[in-house]
Amino acid sequence: MSQDAPMLIIESGHAAGQRWLLDRDLVIIGRAPKACDLVIPDREVSRRHAKIERTETGFVITDLGSKNGTSVNGSLLSEPHLLQDGDEILLAFSVKLVFVGSDETAPLNALSLNQVKPAKACGIYVDKQSRRVFVAGKEIVPPLSLQQYRLLEMLVEARGGVVARDQIAHYIWGGTDYVVSEQALDALVRRLRERIAEYDPFHEYIVTVRGHGLRFEDRSADPSHR
Repeated sequence: MSQDAPMLIIESGHAAGQRWLLDRDLVIIGRAPKACDLVIPDREVSRRHAKIERTETGFVITDLGSKNGTSVNGSLLSEPHLLQDGDEILLAFSVKLVFVGSDETAPLNALSLNQVKPAKACGIYVDKQSRRVFVAGKEIVPPLSLQQYRLLEMLVEARGGVVARDQIAHYIWGGTDYVVSEQALDALVRRLRERIAEYDPFHEYIVTVRGHGLRFEDRSADPSHR
């Protein structure tokens, strides 16, 4: 990976904290996984929102007729814009990216657009920095809700240990003035299981331990999986 390539840093919104090297001549940014190079799973972002392409003078960003627009340094784009180091790009007023020119040194942990996020080919991988979740090597899109993510994160961090239901309720809804119902917690667990099953329907990752709570059982612990 070249450290001289320009890059985009996602500062806020979905996938905040991620860094992408612009190591190709054309990058399509948007919500549609099959149509875009840099996928932003935000409902306010259009399926094909904007493009960044390499020209003789540098990298140019163009809005692709998006519904909610693309802004650079606070100005709504109506024509292609030549990106300069430090330019702030706002997609649909919800996702902010910063362009870092090739004259700057790209951090070693920057992620090339040609690379797959380092996720396990089987089982679940949780990227705590960006709050992205991968199941069997595929990212969950659209992303988990905050409550779903916090539940999964808590169970994964328990490393197979049983987490009591009251601990889960306090961690997810802590600081509230009302008592969380069993039905609300059950609904959250059920929805998380459904989202995971969309990507791997053949393994039960969240196991109910009756009378005690829940535990996480990853694919790597399943001797029958190959």
